[in-house]
Amino acid sequence: MKRRRDPVERASDESTDLQDVSTWEPRNALDRLSVATYNGIAYGLHAIIIGVALAITAFLLVQPGVLVLEDPWLALFFGLSVVPAALLAAFIWYSDITTNEPLGLLVATFVLAVLFATFAAIVNSVTRPYFQLFGALGTVFFFFLIVGPVEETVKLLAVRVFAYRSDTFDAVIDGAVYGAIAGLGFAAIENTIYVAGTVAEAQVGTLAAATDIATQRALVGPGHVIYSAIAGYYLGLAKFNREYAGPIVVKGLLIAAFVHGAYNTTVGIVPEILTSLYPIGFGVAFVAYVIVFDLAIGYYLYRKIARYRRTYREVRGDADDAPSPELTEFDPPTRQR
Repeated sequence: MKRRRDPVERASDESTDLQDVSTWEPRNALDRLSVATYNGIAYGLHAIIIGVALAITAFLLVQPGVLVLEDPWLALFFGLSVVPAALLAAFIWYSDITTNEPLGLLVATFVLAVLFATFAAIVNSVTRPYFQLFGALGTVFFFFLIVGPVEETVKLLAVRVFAYRSDTFDAVIDGAVYGAIAGLGFAAIENTIYVAGTVAEAQVGTLAAATDIATQRALVGPGHVIYSAIAGYYLGLAKFNREYAGPIVVKGLLIAAFVHGAYNTTVGIVPEILTSLYPIGFGVAFVAYVIVFDLAIGYYLYRKIARYRRTYREVRGDADDAPSPELTEFDPPTRQR
């Protein structure tokens, strides 16, 4: 969108000085002081928020850190619990047909997601007891009104406050890439806390407990990547459609929060139903349901990215890059440097 101009500016010629009339730029000491003060407040606020998040994160990681010092092998389970999510995030990164995203921005987004995840943890912990007063229905509302919206919002903020502002965020699909990385960061800290908490509570058989919870969290992680990649895609769309940026971002968050809430609500119900209908154990039913759910929502994301890739090729006339009939939409593209 073009910068809106005052009637005086529109009617004047370029030889007229309109400083403090209808235009403004820093020219004197007071102007520069005003700019410095504004920047100080803006960056200071960001620093305070990140500092608080860092302090909370450090506190939450005390228990995992102590456990790793006592039993270094636990670090392996922390890492294994995020492998599926990491592979999915890498796949989404590789599907970006435009330009490679800088490693520094990817790492920064991951770290910010780890830090901002602590805010979601606090909100969830504080509000959960109030919703539990209303039984099962309260739990459903908790998932849809608190967990889904809050967790997807903090993951999207991890993209918005830094990577989004970069000039290298120059394509809609970049939003999906950074969203996926934010989901990976969120899953990493969440899995670490869950695994540590479960192992700490286990009186005996800590190896078995670590194996069970790491396996469970490994299945949960990809969901975080998919949901935030969807919201991130819409954030990318909003960047290039400033007139409707707000509604576009809200749409992405609504979709991500809804499927997130739907997963949390159904993951404890559907496997129980499956075990009552078929001669299978709860573990098998749980794994099957999570995989089917993630595949269904992942297909929605896949179609978004595939359509972008296909349209990108069409409008650029990249006949040489077009996939042969036997290849899929996500075969290795010729990357732009």
